[in-house]
Amino acid sequence: MSNTAKSSRDLRDCLIRRLRQEFPAPAVTMDSLALQLQRLIDAGGDRLPPPGGGNTLERWRMLADVASHDLGLVKLFEGHTDARAIIGEWNAQACLPAGGRIGTWAAEPPFAKVSIGTDSSASNDQAPVRLDGRKAWCSGAPILSHALITAWQGEYQRLVLVELDQPGVTVSDEGWDAVGMAATASVDVLFDGARGTLIGPPEGYLQRYGFWHGGAGIAACWFGGARRLAESLRAKASRKDDPHLNAHLGAADVALASAAALLRESADWIDANPRRDAWLVAERTRAKVEQVVEQVIHHCGRGLGAGPYCRDPAFARMVADLPVYVRQSHAEHDLEGIGRQIASSETSRWEL
Repeated sequence: MSNTAKSSRDLRDCLIRRLRQEFPAPAVTMDSLALQLQRLIDAGGDRLPPPGGGNTLERWRMLADVASHDLGLVKLFEGHTDARAIIGEWNAQACLPAGGRIGTWAAEPPFAKVSIGTDSSASNDQAPVRLDGRKAWCSGAPILSHALITAWQGEYQRLVLVELDQPGVTVSDEGWDAVGMAATASVDVLFDGARGTLIGPPEGYLQRYGFWHGGAGIAACWFGGARRLAESLRAKASRKDDPHLNAHLGAADVALASAAALLRESADWIDANPRRDAWLVAERTRAKVEQVVEQVIHHCGRGLGAGPYCRDPAFARMVADLPVYVRQSHAEHDLEGIGRQIASSETSRWEL
């Protein structure tokens, strides 16, 4: 192991150990998430290697470790670090707010759209613009300082960095009635003449190599949550020699090992091919980790029984949060896309 890799691992271990000591159970309030996110930022834990920059796996390891501690926290941490990576990808680091907590809000449901005002004639990167409209599923909105959002300038989607504590920005209490991931407060945010700064060119969110690098990184968060649940199986099996419990633990181990192997392979591929389309790599990785999450939840339920669901706050919160988080996957829609591409390929994709 290189000195750089060891230093990164030591920093991860130290940060996660401190968080678990101070916050032994996943957060149930926004204030707790805000405090933990700020702890990570202040300690430099958000200075992750950029995806595709040669050390993608180290980036994903940090995401997985934070997820194993608290899925609500990693939802905000991943969004914050994704915003930093996107802003860096468009060479707009000068726009980064020092010490700020940044969200990445790119959902585009038909009932919520933000437009760049007609009085905002600027089209060049880092120009000031006016924002109007509604943004849905804005994770962490009540506790973040800034957000990198998608908005529309005519027919073009643009990225805009906006300060949330300003006139014209209203964080509502609407649009988030979830039990799982409740603490992330992924509510609707209203913009009425708010001011923001353009980041990158038109279509700068989707039309960049890093989009699918970040999409694959979400799977590392899901993996971290599944790993934490499986630790409960391992802990019980270490105290009780039960053949059925051991079988469930074995099944969870096989599933997690396969996901870890694919995550490592995908990170290596992205680092070796940072300027190639990573769509298939990301979609395969996400689909596999989603399957593994479902398998681990299944085996935890059958192997552990009702006890941890009712008496272990950390387990109960994790098992409630994880299915909600994984629904960022588009399930069979994504599998259909993978199948369509494989069917049109002239070469085998399954060589050893």
